[in-house]
Order: sequence, then structure tokens, then C-alpha cells
Amino acid sequence: MTAPLIDLGVHHAPDGLSDRVALGFTKVLRWTADTFFAERYGHRAVVLETVAAVPGMVGATINHLQCLRRMCDDKGWIRTLMDEAENERMHLMTFIEISQPTRFERAVIIGVQWIFYVVFFALYLISSKTAHRVVGYFEEEAVISYTHYLAEIDEGRSANVAAPAIAKRYWGLPDDATLRDVVLVVRADEAHHRDVNHGFANELAGLPLGAIAPCPPHVELAPHWKKAA
Repeated sequence: MTAPLIDLGVHHAPDGLSDRVALGFTKVLRWTADTFFAERYGHRAVVLETVAAVPGMVGATINHLQCLRRMCDDKGWIRTLMDEAENERMHLMTFIEISQPTRFERAVIIGVQWIFYVVFFALYLISSKTAHRVVGYFEEEAVISYTHYLAEIDEGRSANVAAPAIAKRYWGLPDDATLRDVVLVVRADEAHHRDVNHGFANELAGLPLGAIAPCPPHVELAPHWKKAA
């Protein structure tokens, strides 16, 4: 499987206070990640993917409850957001195999996840449009970070180790796949989430949805009851 081509230059120009708040929040978090991790991209990925897996589940939960209250159709939003959360979790499971987080980083993960979950949940209740715009900007930064990670690998500053077995199974990568192949498909995933969330924010704002980057094919993680059926 080859990662689909993506547009690395996509950026939603902020329009109005909501977008500027979302972009400013994202830039603060980007500065924090750059300061804390510098160019340790593997460890950065482990911590940030624990955060990246939160918005999809929060959005799916709130939309699910909202549709139950209003007795209306979700227009496919719930499954899309749950798939996003699952996909980001698989990114985490992959990079854990590569980077082996320290005890300190695991402690940071626990603290950051709780804080971010509460903050993002509150934001989604206040303004779901802003929340989706935040995720869109998060994913823009993720595409940039993984592009830098590829450069580190290509220039020999990060070892191009063998891809973990979990990544080969999930994305259908060949037996001889390497870390570079993994980063390529992860970056394509992030580009897809970027466009989907900007599209959701645009839909809530009454704007055109825009093009969506293709999502790399991956296996469906079936629940135990379905496997036993």
C-alpha cells in the first residue's frame, strides 16, 4: 500500500473571532510542543497522539446525545468522528512501539489528556464550530510536524527502523516497510482529518465544505462480538 498524495500547503485562513481563537490556541500548543520536545519527533508523536485521539470521541459523544435529544439523524458525523478517534489511537499504538515513552512522558500524557479532555469538551458545548476549527488547525500542524519527521529520516538524523507489526497489519504495509512508510501514511491520515474537520466547521458556519484529502486504506477494527458471530 502506498500513501496517497496530499496537498501539504492547505491552510484555512481565519475568518472572524472564532477562527482566530482556534488558530491562536493551536499556535500556543505548537510552541509548547516545540519547546518541550524540540526535534524528538517520535516522543512528540506519542504525547500528541494521545491528545489527537480526544476530539473525535468528544465530538461523537456530544453529537450522539444531541441526536437522541432532538430525535434526528446525525448525517454520518458520529461514525466519522469515532473513526477519527480510533485512527488517532492506532497512531499512538504504533509510535509507542517505536519510541518507548519514559515514565515522565507517561505522567505528562495522563495530565495533558485529562486537562485537554475537559477543556475540549467545554469548548465543544460552547461552540462546536470553533472546536472543529481547532482540530483542523491541529491537523495542519500535524502534517507539518510529520513532514519535518520525514526530513529527519531522509537526512539520517532519525533511524529508518523497521515498521512495527501493528502498523503493517493496520495499513496493510509490506513486510519490508520502514518507519518512513509509517510516517507517510500517518501524515496522509492527518491531512484527511484536517480537511474533514475544517469541512465540519465550514458546514456549521454555512460555508462551502472544500476538498477532502483521501484517507489511506486500513483494516476495520471489528469488535469482539462481531468476530465471534
